[in-house]
Amino acid sequence: MVRMEAAGAALAVALLACMVGAGADDSDHRYKEGDRVPLYANKVGPFHNPSETYRYYDLPFCVPEHPKDKREALGEVLNGDRLVDAPYELNFREDTNSKTLCKKTLFKEQVAKLRDAVAKDYYFQMYYDDLPLWGFLGKLDRNKEHGGGKCLLFKHIHFDIMYNNDRVIEINVQTDPNVAVDITEDKEVPVEFSYSVTWKKTDIPFEKRMEKYSKSSSMPQHLEIHWFSIINSCVTVLLLTGFLATILMRVLKNDFIKYSHENESLEDQNETGWKYIHGDVFRFPQQKSLFAAIIGSGSQLVALAIFIFLLAIVGVFYPYNRGALFTALVVIYALTSGIAGYTSTSFYLQLEGTNWVRNLILTGCLFCGPLFLTFSFLNTVAIAYSATAALPFGTIIVIILIWALVTSPLLVLGGVAGKNSNTEFQAPCRTTKYPREIPQLPWYRSTIPQMAMAGFLPFSAIYIELYYIFASIWGHKIYTIYSILFIVFIILIIVTAFVTVALTYFQLAVEDHKWWWRSVLCGGSTGIFIFFYCIYYYHARSDMSGFMQTSFFFGYMTCVCYGFFLMLGTVGFRASLLFVRHIYRSIKCE
Repeated sequence: MVRMEAAGAALAVALLACMVGAGADDSDHRYKEGDRVPLYANKVGPFHNPSETYRYYDLPFCVPEHPKDKREALGEVLNGDRLVDAPYELNFREDTNSKTLCKKTLFKEQVAKLRDAVAKDYYFQMYYDDLPLWGFLGKLDRNKEHGGGKCLLFKHIHFDIMYNNDRVIEINVQTDPNVAVDITEDKEVPVEFSYSVTWKKTDIPFEKRMEKYSKSSSMPQHLEIHWFSIINSCVTVLLLTGFLATILMRVLKNDFIKYSHENESLEDQNETGWKYIHGDVFRFPQQKSLFAAIIGSGSQLVALAIFIFLLAIVGVFYPYNRGALFTALVVIYALTSGIAGYTSTSFYLQLEGTNWVRNLILTGCLFCGPLFLTFSFLNTVAIAYSATAALPFGTIIVIILIWALVTSPLLVLGGVAGKNSNTEFQAPCRTTKYPREIPQLPWYRSTIPQMAMAGFLPFSAIYIELYYIFASIWGHKIYTIYSILFIVFIILIIVTAFVTVALTYFQLAVEDHKWWWRSVLCGGSTGIFIFFYCIYYYHARSDMSGFMQTSFFFGYMTCVCYGFFLMLGTVGFRASLLFVRHIYRSIKCE
């Protein structure tokens, strides 16, 4: 068992070590004049549907004699990248005026396929010396006078490449609408594909060649919006801090003074009710195993988020480091599974649970189970569409091996460590034998209205930043300001904790002692608000369409929102538990 776990951990660490160079070519990026520079065609797909991408040669382009697929890292495959040798020859510092790529006759079926691709704004993506480049396949030429239009396929591509000494610095693609072929009608079309290349010298150093792709997200107007978002969030935090400070310093101080008098009158006791339920407030919740599993999974996701942010801040996820983020997510989630096992089992035993093995299995399946079911459905959809998002069988086997050799053993080891920790639940007050009846409360004191109030403030602190994240994940914009995102994440954690503590106090003050589940639901309710934002973004802020893209968007975003629910629910409960222990430790419980 130990050898298997050690081998699995070594596998995960090796993957993580390779992550920094994920997608990079084996060359040292130095070339002599006339040297072949690697050019790979990646994928094609509708511009507005980022998940719906297909292999480059699924469309009837010119195919080289022996195209070879590039060997890809785990993260690249998860990202839907399928790199293959491109038919163009762009040798280092060799200009080409106009070179014929191939001559071919497009059959009716091929013309219809290309016409459909142009109508859907298909683009192609390639990588030249690990630099990304894009271009559209054609365009619809609208005829305003006659109300019709032509469908034009670009048949000539111009590559504009910049170099510094023996290094490639930048590449741009230009297509000329005047050099196009009409594919409007269903008939055979003869076409001659060609390309040209121009090399220009530049002073940009090789180390800064990727800065071009990150400038868009750090332009002054965007930075102003980001900082406005942070200031808005900080004001929210300060208001909440002042609000809670008022509660803790005034209300609780008055409560402590009243409860410190031995000859306290009945009227005083009824005036504030949180001490009145001291015998019930630490009564363990129902569904102990599920509750502990949520706390364990949420703790793991908090650790995962922190590690991802640390890697982002040190510069691992630079633009177009293909698949690095996906590799990091898979590997770090596997390596942090021990946190979930330890936290869940130790807390479950503190709640006087008996079947810790079942609890450990539930912890392992709580997040992975829905994610696996979602992946299985979406992968089936991708296979039906023949899209690059469909994972090859070998990649699925690698993920299963990581789960079997890393995730599961570490989860079990964490559970065993949690079982052997022998920690008892620290309750300042004894729990009575029979629970006190909760008084009739107004409707706004019920769970759903409280969740709505709890989720709104944390969501308002992050919603501006959410747009940029969505535009990066589900669009073609680049997000590189990870330091600002990390600040927003910390603000989200603080606001969630503060709001949940405040609502927990108000709940106890009206003698409602069932705060355990309520604190989890209120803390995690921000995940529900994020899901509603997903619906808004899909319909109002994006042009995504089609069954596959819709399935991928809502499928994976539902899993992300569920992860936020678990993570922030854990934060809310932990903050509430610290608060409740503090206030009941400060009074004399009978």
